[in-house]
Amino acid sequence: MKKTGVEWLFEQLWETPKDKLTWNTILSKAKEMEKEQIKNAHNEGYGSGYMDDLKSPEEYYNENYKSE
Repeated sequence: MKKTGVEWLFEQLWETPKDKLTWNTILSKAKEMEKEQIKNAHNEGYGSGYMDDLKSPEEYYNENYKSE
């Protein structure tokens, strides 16, 4: 079964020795997982007929979630 980015993050933080580099690596992986899940959800919605947003999944993510 697939895990959400949040579930994976919690598991990694719970089970992994914690130093700043490890935490940053785990957080980066969780963010990437979340990004992919958001883009996949966008694609599924688009494929289901929700065509009011003609942006690509990458554009949608960047406009709505990218904080940098």
